[in-house]
Amino acid sequence: MKGYLVLENGKIFEGERIGANKDTCLEVVFNTSMSGYLKVFTDPSYASQGVVMTYPLIGNYGVITEDMESKKIWVSAIFIHELAEIASNFRKEMDLEEYLIQNDVPGLKGVNTRELTKLLRNSGTMRGKITSDISNKDEIIKEIKLFNPKNLVGMVSTKRPYVTGEGDIKIALLNFGCKENIIRELVKRNCTVYVYPQDATCEMILEENPDGIVLSNGPGNPEDCEIAIQTVKKLYETNTPILGICLGHQLMALATGAKTARLKYGHRGPNHPVKDLKTGKVYITSQNHGYYVKEDTVDSKIAEVSHINLNDGTVEGLRYKNKKIITVQFHPEACPGPEDTACLFDEFLQSLVV
Repeated sequence: MKGYLVLENGKIFEGERIGANKDTCLEVVFNTSMSGYLKVFTDPSYASQGVVMTYPLIGNYGVITEDMESKKIWVSAIFIHELAEIASNFRKEMDLEEYLIQNDVPGLKGVNTRELTKLLRNSGTMRGKITSDISNKDEIIKEIKLFNPKNLVGMVSTKRPYVTGEGDIKIALLNFGCKENIIRELVKRNCTVYVYPQDATCEMILEENPDGIVLSNGPGNPEDCEIAIQTVKKLYETNTPILGICLGHQLMALATGAKTARLKYGHRGPNHPVKDLKTGKVYITSQNHGYYVKEDTVDSKIAEVSHINLNDGTVEGLRYKNKKIITVQFHPEACPGPEDTACLFDEFLQSLVV
């Protein structure tokens, strides 16, 4: 069955329907991962987005629930060039299309993903709609332009607190759409992790007297997270060590007076070079974000830039002065992606005892 991706600029991409047979509006973004598609699709930071996979063959190792970053698919749709006819992996539990149907997620295969990605790079991220009927194109474009999802963090965050791990170190994690591997990395480092919803109060977070606090990744515009920004502002005033990841990095910046802005087409993939300004080392990092912290708005009395992106020079990390606070725009937990920066978890945990 034919299907179409209609973009807000009127451009239409044709493909063949896969997954759930439903129409939906979304933000269209691209990801440059060559593997790890399941981790991409189950990352809560992709809520409300349709993901274009630039690697041409997707689905070749099927679905393995142990490798997921959450319990469900969070992408609104997927756009791929070729869906593997046979998923070959001894750990495979089901085929990708079966999993898409099970999670009510639509997709298109046979899409010219090369052309689509080049368009997004040149014109910037766009809204769109996946549909089977383009006879009313003008009405579809009107609908697309009205698409403006709100409270994405509230949608993906845990609804109630929970505890995982049995380690000696107590970590409070504020869940804005946390990937499971952040928690796994902490647990395997002898931590007990107290996970809180995105609207948890400062008092609730500090109730267990945690040794450290982690601000997780998450979807959407950081400026929309007004309640979380106020909470992070209060957490900043404490002496508790804090690690901010992706959205958590942006929220700490906003809480301390800096500004954020939208990237033209975002950083999404496992191959983004980031330079540590202190050591001069360059790391290959996993990233997924559409916003960044504006360097010229960071108060030099409060924080200093610790990492930069070597592709476009944007801020990738901040170290806060006279505080045990480290925040990074990239994903040290990876998944998918290289584990070059997993050492940041060790650095953060070391700061708890120094």
